[in-house]
Amino acid sequence: MYWRVGFAWTRSCAVDLGARNRSFFSTGLDEQLTLYGGDIIACPIPDYYYYGGGTIMSALMGADSWWRRTLYLTGGALLAAAAYLLHELLSIRPRTGVPSLSPSCLKMETYLRMVDLPYQNYFGGKLSPQGKMPWLEYNQEQVYGSEFIIDFLEERLGVGLDASLSPQQEAVSRAVTKMVEEHFYWTIAYCQWVDNLEETQKMLALSGPLSDLLKWILSHLTGGMVQREMYGHGIGRFSEEEVYALMEKDMRTLATLLGDKKYLMGSKLSTVDAAVFSHLAPAMWMLPGSRPEQLIKGELITLAMYCERIRRRFWPEWFVDQEDLCYHGDTDDTSDTDLPDLGLYSRTDTFQDDT
Repeated sequence: MYWRVGFAWTRSCAVDLGARNRSFFSTGLDEQLTLYGGDIIACPIPDYYYYGGGTIMSALMGADSWWRRTLYLTGGALLAAAAYLLHELLSIRPRTGVPSLSPSCLKMETYLRMVDLPYQNYFGGKLSPQGKMPWLEYNQEQVYGSEFIIDFLEERLGVGLDASLSPQQEAVSRAVTKMVEEHFYWTIAYCQWVDNLEETQKMLALSGPLSDLLKWILSHLTGGMVQREMYGHGIGRFSEEEVYALMEKDMRTLATLLGDKKYLMGSKLSTVDAAVFSHLAPAMWMLPGSRPEQLIKGELITLAMYCERIRRRFWPEWFVDQEDLCYHGDTDDTSDTDLPDLGLYSRTDTFQDDT
């Protein structure tokens, strides 16, 4: 028994790998070749073999064949297209008005505004070494991950929002942050990139003659990535109803913790508010008609007031219509809960306790 393998070289040849000793005459050759177990023997192949019955070998061996050049050109074009799509995917910016489709990036920006640190966004598509965002560069020093960035800023610049928290409040704050970042995040991602993909697709800010095609490709590519990551996390193995049930439990937990307080930890802002706001923002303003929007603008209206309070104070350029603060479904029922006058939470109002 033997195997024949073709490979490209300066001359075309075939290689026989002999499992045991065998003598035979190679096709088109006058000389007899003997194979010994384990030996590799190369022999030239006559020209007619390219044009006769050996068309497959011809395709494999023809260094100058047209299909090889076509393959190289096609492969190069596909690689270039893939690189371009990857770059566009990593540098996605939402349409005017919505700061970011990423809760993690929105959290980081909101925190920087809360501690009054100037910053400049970078939309070049660069990721951290861990393949994630956000990352921060300060005096040519790079820090990756929102938690490590906040620790870095507190240590290096002396800023912070948690100085007045007790040890118990700090523990609760960390537990809530991890709940929204490691659990609630995936349910919102499912709602954004799987269940309401078409609505999220409209949020992408792309221009040009192929913008609609690129939006479709990028949104579906992201949706596929989210589904795979959710499956690896474990939450993606549940049904749609189960995912939304988990989402509702998290939102009700946040509403219970907030109660009638201005912020989660009391009358003063803390770091956990940046995390919770950024993860509730998609439900408030990016997923019209979705289940989380119905919940946050209906039964859990205190969460909507909380989000609007932070938006008005730290994102004055993020304009939303007053009508967007209440959910109006397809029902004829006109008894929807309306928000009270939100002028109380204007950015120009007094916040001496948060100065």
